[in-house]
Amino acid sequence: MHKNNPYKEGYNFKELVKNNPELSTYIVFNKLNRETIDFGSNEAIYQLNRSLLLSNFNLAEYHLPKGYLIPGIPGRLDYLLNLKGFINKKFNYSNEKKLRGLDIGSGANAIYCILGAQHFNWHMVGSEFDLKAIEFSKKNINFTKNLPEKINIRRQTNKSYLFKGIINEDELFDFTVCNPPFHNSIQEASKSALLKINNLKKSDSNKEISLNFAGQANELWCNGGEKLFIKRLIKESVFFKNQVKVFSSLVSKVNSLITIKTQLKKVNAKFTVLQMNQGNKKSRLILWWF
Repeated sequence: MHKNNPYKEGYNFKELVKNNPELSTYIVFNKLNRETIDFGSNEAIYQLNRSLLLSNFNLAEYHLPKGYLIPGIPGRLDYLLNLKGFINKKFNYSNEKKLRGLDIGSGANAIYCILGAQHFNWHMVGSEFDLKAIEFSKKNINFTKNLPEKINIRRQTNKSYLFKGIINEDELFDFTVCNPPFHNSIQEASKSALLKINNLKKSDSNKEISLNFAGQANELWCNGGEKLFIKRLIKESVFFKNQVKVFSSLVSKVNSLITIKTQLKKVNAKFTVLQMNQGNKKSRLILWWF
């Protein structure tokens, strides 16, 4: 994990239960006799991440509808910490610089928007197509005083576009983030989930392994998987290169990088890859700019 990630040494379950008593039902002890949860349980993951938001990010309340993606807070925070470090260094920003970001596909959880606003005091815009997801994300944002002033959720009405229809004329952003649908079919998503569960059963770690198996189809898979989705991001980003300083996306599969880098070279973008490790999970960020 990033050196500034508060969860790199694990969780304070006593404090978390104090703010969300429902979590206590799901606490177990691993082989090292340390408190943890069953990361194979969607409800356990949901209650853990809800506890983190209530305890550490000053949310008044937080709920997710059944069947929607449950975000792993430490992993999402790692993304933003790495992105912030890169942007601050590249543009010689102070650590206190307030950034303005856009999350492509903010979902029902709106987690990047919430973490950006509450942990970094940034102004965030989230884009989403699903009406139910938008309804829940706005409810969660409105639970907490002053949060609606820092987060704006916008509906993408045309699935053919990612940035168009969301970024207004003359609107400027320091960065964009994206957690793309990783898989190209429901079968591939299910196979990956099963593999993660089996790996998890062999692990004695009490740190979060960022996974969850809930999620709508559009959150987990799409035609062409993450390779095609990120290619779409790159192609469309060309038209907004004067309005966004740094574009970015999470990349789950290392093999996807070949296709992604080829596309970036085609549009004459500059880019870099940042490696991220959380527990036994390895992922990476692709960042590009013009």
